Amino acid sequence: MAATDEMRRSLRDVVLTHAHLDHIAGLPLFIDDLFATLKRPVTVHALNEVIDVLERDIFNWSVFPRFSELDAGYGPPIKYSSIQPNVEFQIADLTFQAFAADHKVPSAGYLISDDNGSVAVSGDSASLAALIAAVAGRDDMRAVLVECAFPNDLGAIAQNSHHMTPSVLADQLASLAADCPVFVINIKPNYREKVVAELSELSIPRLEVMQVGKCYFW
Repeated sequence: MAATDEMRRSLRDVVLTHAHLDHIAGLPLFIDDLFATLKRPVTVHALNEVIDVLERDIFNWSVFPRFSELDAGYGPPIKYSSIQPNVEFQIADLTFQAFAADHKVPSAGYLISDDNGSVAVSGDSASLAALIAAVAGRDDMRAVLVECAFPNDLGAIAQNSHHMTPSVLADQLASLAADCPVFVINIKPNYREKVVAELSELSIPRLEVMQVGKCYFW
């Protein structure tokens, strides 16, 4: 979990889509790094199934300390908040609503809203059906973030691992009515150049590949 010093000082809520390692690998070290300076726990918001994986396979003493059993003076340094699909929850001035992602394991995408509008994030997913349903009829969409992990020639691997390719993404986006920018995220690093080139060839309206290290404001 890459974080600036300011983020380390202020970030106390983490929202997870699922428990695959590329999405949770930084969490144990993030909490461990903050342990001595925390004044309240880091709250991890996730599906019950994701929380179960964290406690069973990561924070299990064998791999990493079970922070939920430690007392840091204010209680455990980690607190879990179970989320349910289609049920809103609040973090500061942001309202989150999870929707089911089409992935190999229990996974969620999120619709995130404040007074300025809403942003939808697909998470890792083989389709956008649930995202499209979540944003249908909304007139406050500021951006949609979608995955596109593999190039077209690895379509079989993408299908088996429940990811998308540029051609699949283009087909899915044809059903998206939201009139807002669409940003591509979660491209496998080894295939980034090829995926970006294939997306460019498709000339998908309003689509842009999100740039690492760039700040986006909606």
